[in-house]
Amino acid sequence: MSADFAAARLNMVESQVRPSDVTDLALQDAIRGVARETLLPATRAFAAYADAEVEYAPGRWLMRPRDAAKLLQALQPRAGETALAIAAPYAAAVLEAMGVIVSRLDEGDLATPPAGPFDLVVSEGSVARAPEGWKAALAPGGRLGVVERSGPMGKACVYVRTDDGVGGRASFDAAPPYLSGFEPVHGFAF
Repeated sequence: MSADFAAARLNMVESQVRPSDVTDLALQDAIRGVARETLLPATRAFAAYADAEVEYAPGRWLMRPRDAAKLLQALQPRAGETALAIAAPYAAAVLEAMGVIVSRLDEGDLATPPAGPFDLVVSEGSVARAPEGWKAALAPGGRLGVVERSGPMGKACVYVRTDDGVGGRASFDAAPPYLSGFEPVHGFAF
């Protein structure tokens, strides 16, 4: 590990994560231990700790560190839980560092995840609306974290499965790039 990347990671936690009300100490420790630069092509590693989304594959982006940390904190992950990370390599790595058992879905039909149930489902890309398949993958008490947006700014939403179904709430403003195929469909009204 490069000393420059290690220093950048610590600076990211102190300047982007902690000042954004990310107070979960286990989450902060996990973030300090995850080398974001290893999730990126070598030509983009320099941007790993910038306050920006960084493309890691064509049309796929790591969520900005502040937003990823806030979304994970809203999900309240606990060691031993199971998670599904949908186009979310950074969130997956942080959850694994926290002792969560993570399945990754980066290819194929992202709207139809593998059979769960999962305690957590998380995506680092924006969607117009959270797909029903993602909600259906939740175990009782399971939480889904996703950014929903139909314009330039969206809301990070947390959905929870209860005995009565799945309900959600908005948590904070965010605007990561859309996951391909999950953009809003705009039409004309007469």
